[in-house]
Amino acid sequence: MPLQFSRSWSDSDLEQYRDTVVRFIEQEMILGDQAARERGDVGHAIWRKAGEIGLLCSDIPDEWGGGGGDFRYEAVFYEEMARRSLSGMNASVHSIVAHYLLNHGTPEQKQRYLPRMCTGELVGAIAMTEPGTGSDLQGIRTRADKVADGSYIINGSKTFITNGFLAGMMLVVVKTDPTQGAKGLSILIVETENCAGYRVGRVLDKIGMKAQDTSELFFDDVQVGPEQLLGGREGQGFYQLMADLPYERLIIGVTALAAMEGAYEATLDYVRDRKVFGQPVFQLQNTRFKLAEVATEIQVGRAFIDRCVEDLVAEKLDTATASMAKLWGSEAQGRVIDTCLQLFGGYGYMNEYVIGRMYIDARVQRIYGGTSEIMKEVIARAM
Repeated sequence: MPLQFSRSWSDSDLEQYRDTVVRFIEQEMILGDQAARERGDVGHAIWRKAGEIGLLCSDIPDEWGGGGGDFRYEAVFYEEMARRSLSGMNASVHSIVAHYLLNHGTPEQKQRYLPRMCTGELVGAIAMTEPGTGSDLQGIRTRADKVADGSYIINGSKTFITNGFLAGMMLVVVKTDPTQGAKGLSILIVETENCAGYRVGRVLDKIGMKAQDTSELFFDDVQVGPEQLLGGREGQGFYQLMADLPYERLIIGVTALAAMEGAYEATLDYVRDRKVFGQPVFQLQNTRFKLAEVATEIQVGRAFIDRCVEDLVAEKLDTATASMAKLWGSEAQGRVIDTCLQLFGGYGYMNEYVIGRMYIDARVQRIYGGTSEIMKEVIARAM
C-alpha cells in the first residue's frame, strides 16, 4: 500500500470540499499559470471565480458573506495550491486582511468590505513593509496626519506588498503619532479605485513566485475619512498586527508541508519512470534512501502541523508555537525540495518541471511573515 500522509483534522465534509477545490484548481488555475508567471499577476477574473464557488474567506462567518467554516477549510485551499506550486493567487494574504477586519473592524467596516472580499470583488492586501524596515515595525515612516475635519492625510511608500497590483482594498500601517513608538501605529483602510494620490509602482521582479503580484506602493497626500481607521481608535495598529500572528504564521507552516508532499509525490513519479543504466532511478539505493528520509520528515512534520491546526481551531495556538510551525516548516521545505530536485538531475533545473518552480518559490518562505531569525527570537523569548 502506498505511503499516505493523512490529516488528523480532516473529515468527510472537508474531503468533499477538497474535491471541489481540486476541480477548481485543475480546471481554472493550472492552465493559466504559465501566462500569469510571464505577466506577473493572475488577473481579477480568477479571484471572482473562486469567490463564486465559496473558496475565498471560507472561515469568515456567513453573516459577513463568508463560508462559515473554520481554518481547516482555508488550509485545504492553501494545501492544494502549494502541492502544485501555484503561488500566484495569494488567497492567504487576502484572508489575513479579512481577519483583521473581522477581529478588529467596526461593524460598519465589516459590512462594507467583508462581503465583497468573500466574492472576490475586492482583493485584499496589507501595506506594512517599507524600504529599510523589514520586520522592524517601529521603524515605519509612512505618516497619517489628522486634519480639521477628522480625515487623515497619508504620505509614504511601501514595498514587497503581496497582491499590491490587484488590490482593491488596502490596510495601510501608518504612524498617527510619531512620538509614541509602537503605540503610535494605526491601520487605515484605503480603497484603491480612483484614489487620488495612490499609485502602484513596479510589480517587482522576484526570483520566484513569478505569478504573484508583489508591488511597490506610493501614497502622496492620500486622504481617507475617520471612518477608515481600523477599529475606530488610534494607536491600536501594533496590537492589531500582533494579535493575528498565530493565524498568519501557521498558514506558512501549512503551505510548507503541503509543498513538501507535492514535491515528494512528483519526485516519486519521476524516479519510477526515469531510467539510468537500464533500470528506473528508484531502484538505486541512494534514491530510495533519500526518499525514505523525505517521507519520514513529512510524516513527522504532519503530526506537528496538524496539532497546530487543531489548536488554532480551538483558539489555543500561541505565538511561540505558531512561530515554531513557521520556522520548522519553511526550513524543512527548503531541505526537502532541494533533495527532491537533486533526484531529477538536470531536468530538475528546468522550469517546465514543477520541482524547479517549487525550489525557487520555496526560498522566500524563510523570509516573509517574519524571517527564520525573527522566529527564533520569538521562540526564545517564550522560554
